[in-house]
Amino acid sequence: MIHTHRYDNGLTLLIEPIEGVASAAMRLLLPAGVATEPYDRLGVGAVLTDCLFRGAGDRDAKAHSDAMDLLGIKRDCGLQTFHAGLSATFIGERIDQSLTLLMDMVRRPHLSDEAFAPARDLAVQAIDALEDEPQQKLMIALKAAHLPQPLGRSDMGDREHLSVMSSQDVRDHHARTFVPNGSILSFAGHVDPKHVIDLVGDQLGDWAGSTDEPTIGSPPTPAYHHTRADSAQQHIGIAYDALPQRDDRSILQQVAVAVLSGGMSGRLFTEVREKRGLCYSVYATYSSLINQGVVMAYAGTTTERAAETLDVLSEQLRVIHDGVEQDEFDRAIVGLKTRVVMQGESTGARARAIAQDHFLLGAPRTLDACAEEIDGVTLKDLNDFLHANRPGPMTTVTIGPEPLIEQNA
Repeated sequence: MIHTHRYDNGLTLLIEPIEGVASAAMRLLLPAGVATEPYDRLGVGAVLTDCLFRGAGDRDAKAHSDAMDLLGIKRDCGLQTFHAGLSATFIGERIDQSLTLLMDMVRRPHLSDEAFAPARDLAVQAIDALEDEPQQKLMIALKAAHLPQPLGRSDMGDREHLSVMSSQDVRDHHARTFVPNGSILSFAGHVDPKHVIDLVGDQLGDWAGSTDEPTIGSPPTPAYHHTRADSAQQHIGIAYDALPQRDDRSILQQVAVAVLSGGMSGRLFTEVREKRGLCYSVYATYSSLINQGVVMAYAGTTTERAAETLDVLSEQLRVIHDGVEQDEFDRAIVGLKTRVVMQGESTGARARAIAQDHFLLGAPRTLDACAEEIDGVTLKDLNDFLHANRPGPMTTVTIGPEPLIEQNA
């Protein structure tokens, strides 16, 4: 059972007790994602999330880190499109002390001038390192080319914006977006719901503030984009619109992608890599925002085989809508259910999942509900869905020596 509580300041609390575990996990989604960054300060969120670990409350960086290590708290913070997400795992019996230290990071980070410079330098270095990670660079470019702004922003930010950023920009962004109204706090594992509700109320009840939701622009027209790179490799990305997760039929979209990219038995691996030997890596993923889903596919190949790889990859993304065979369907269902089972063995995965569900679906789902949704899919349902929902226009991005399509075509 998942317990839900909403406080007067707008904070939503989710709690899923799990029997037989000693650990507990926390996930806090704050309305401070990349879509909320000022248009001329892209990257301020990346710097802010780094600065959170550089002193908070009445402790400097070392003292705060030592205190969390003494309690055995494993923590990290990162950016999504709409949220900054703080995650932590700890011994369930230590939730009181752990939450105090973690909430100091959220409400009372130092964000000092001294902490800002190294945090900004690391953000710049991460962007520069993309030159050695062409696959990651490609997927960032594909997202930017296909999604409307600010949804297509990179969580790394912009190098030029970082160069003119100040520590006050970081403090301003924190004050504007680290607010309770619109935030989602989840716990999973060895926790007592009543105690957690009271504990969070005591520590966060006086927290106040809200922020505006980002304004979403018009979607770009799907097109072909190429970035030249001196390399013997060609990196190919394709994206097309899909149903958002809140649509009841999105589970069918997820099964279809599992057929395409369900490991070494997936269609893309079999048809593009194994049968034709066209590429060394190929996969497809499904992801969802609130009102939009997207399927993205990637292939890495040599320049000599790049054009054929693009043709075959595009073909397979469309051909699957002609229908799926029973054995493919069975493997996809087993793969999806295996992920659900494995998620149930991780308190951290459950804390993340119920928080994300609440944001995307309006309510968290139990593991049983997730499994039942998968079990409810039939081969006929899937094929009927595929026949009726063929992909629309596709966005294609490549990185390599030469473009694969005439860009003015």
